[in-house]
Amino acid sequence: MFRTSTKLGIKSATIMAFLAAHAAFASEGEGVAPSAAKLVDFGGGWAISNSMVTGWAVSALLVALILWLVGKPSVLPSKGQAVIEALIEALRDLFEPIVGKKAFPAAFPILVTLFIFILFHNWMGLIPGVGTMGWGHEVDGEFHISRALIRPFNSDFNGTIALALISFGAWLIIIFKYAGLKVILWDLFGNKADKKETPGWLYPILALVFFLVGLIEVFSISIRPFTLSVRLFGNVFGGENLLHGTSFFFVFYFMELLVGLIQAVVFTLLSSVYIGLICNHGDDHDHGHEGSAHAEEAHH
Repeated sequence: MFRTSTKLGIKSATIMAFLAAHAAFASEGEGVAPSAAKLVDFGGGWAISNSMVTGWAVSALLVALILWLVGKPSVLPSKGQAVIEALIEALRDLFEPIVGKKAFPAAFPILVTLFIFILFHNWMGLIPGVGTMGWGHEVDGEFHISRALIRPFNSDFNGTIALALISFGAWLIIIFKYAGLKVILWDLFGNKADKKETPGWLYPILALVFFLVGLIEVFSISIRPFTLSVRLFGNVFGGENLLHGTSFFFVFYFMELLVGLIQAVVFTLLSSVYIGLICNHGDDHDHGHEGSAHAEEAHH
C-alpha cells in the first residue's frame, strides 16, 4: 500500500533525544525503523536501500548545483562563483590553523567535501515527503508508514559509518605522508619531558608513563570511526523518531536547520583536529626560525 503524507518533518539535536523518542514511541508503533528499507533486494546481503537512493540523488543534485553556481570561472566572478568562493574561504580560515600549513593542501578537499555532503544530507530530512511517503498500513483509521520511500542518508548507520571510515582512511594517508612514521611513533609513545630539566631518576619513569598513555591513545584512535559515526547517526536518527512522535511540530523544523549545520561542523572539525594533532607540529617554530634567519641576513 502506497500513500503520501503532506506533513513536514524535523530531526532532533542529541542522542538523548533519540533514546527518549525511541523509548516513548516504540511501544506505540511510531517512529523510524532502525534499518533502512530495501527497495531492491539482490539476495546474498546485496540490496539497494531507500537511504542509498537518497544519498545518490542528493549527491548528484549537489554536484549539479555547484557546477551551475560556479559556471565558467572568470576574473570577475559571477554571483554563484562568489558564493562558492566565500564558502571555501570561510572553511579555509576555519580548518587551516587546525590542520597546519603543511598538511592543509591535502586535507582541505576531503574536509570541504565531508562538510558539504553531511550538511545537505542532514537537511534532507526537512524536505516534505521524506519519511512520510511510502508503504504502510491503516491503524485505527490512521495511515502508518512501515517502509518509507525516501530516508535521509545520515539516518542510516551504514551511511554514517561509511563517512567515518572515509575520514579515518584520509587521516591515515595524510599523517603518513606529511608527518611520517617516526613522528607518529614519537607523538604516541615518545617521552615528552625535557631531559635537561627532568631529574635523572624521574626521566625513565616518565618514559614508561608516556608509553602507557600511548597505548591508551592507540585504543582511542581505533574507535574514532565508531564514535564519529554514532554521534552523527544518533542525532539524525533520533531526530527522525522525534519527528514522527511529535506529529511534526513545526517549531523544531527551523531549529533543525541549525542542528544540521552544527553536526556537519562537528564531524569535520573533529576530522581536522585528528589530522592536526600529528601533522600540525612546528609551524610556529619554523616561522620563527625563518624570521630570525631573515633578520640575521638583513643585519649582515
